[in-house]
Amino acid sequence: MSAGAVDRVAVVTGGASGIGLAISERLAGAGAKVAIFDLNAADGEEAAAKIEAGGGTAMAVAVDVADRAAVDRGVEAVHARLGAVTILVNNAGRERFDPFLSISEDTWNGILAVNLTGTFHCCQAMLPDMVGAGWGRIVNISSSSAQGGQALMTHYVASKAGMIGLTKALALEFGPKGITVNTIPPGFIDTPMLRRSEKKGLLGKDVEFHATQTPVRRAGLPDDIAAACAFLVSDEAGYITGQVIGVNGGRNT
Repeated sequence: MSAGAVDRVAVVTGGASGIGLAISERLAGAGAKVAIFDLNAADGEEAAAKIEAGGGTAMAVAVDVADRAAVDRGVEAVHARLGAVTILVNNAGRERFDPFLSISEDTWNGILAVNLTGTFHCCQAMLPDMVGAGWGRIVNISSSSAQGGQALMTHYVASKAGMIGLTKALALEFGPKGITVNTIPPGFIDTPMLRRSEKKGLLGKDVEFHATQTPVRRAGLPDDIAAACAFLVSDEAGYITGQVIGVNGGRNT
């Protein structure tokens, strides 16, 4: 993130673990004041404390992004402590593996409520700050499964594909106001979520095997996503909007 973005206020949803934590730490290290929105209050507080101990500025807010009232309260808390939000990273997400014919309406709605509607809530709640500032950056963390599909994850894939469409539409609407909107669909990133899937036997073979099938011959790391995100929220990325920036080691091209 360039010097021009130092001291900007960033909200990272799902920012207390995995990819979200790496993004929170990366943006704070580059000078942003980071608000971590996370369903797990204890993890959020721990992450914020770690950032502050390292000299950064961070706060944690317990937020369920599927709950619009909770999102609005979270934004009010950020305003009170850090100021107007000009960087938003929508990373909070839920995953499930279910045969399509066994997916209940409640399960379907629950996945979309977090992954897609939660992104809608956060964008709608924070875009007014960016419009007022005449500058803003939104990065939506989607999934490479939205590009190639994934068996047993129809609900998840649909929600992440929706994030890509939302990204493109917002980019067109808000580009004239100085706001860019992009999406990163991570591919095969070594996170606690991936390891849980491995443990359940949902990957077919282990992470290390799949890494050998990746063109760059390794699994991705949360820091790989954080690095791309840090660029997209920088001043230098001001001519990049509405784009799908794959970070996947060449697994999807």
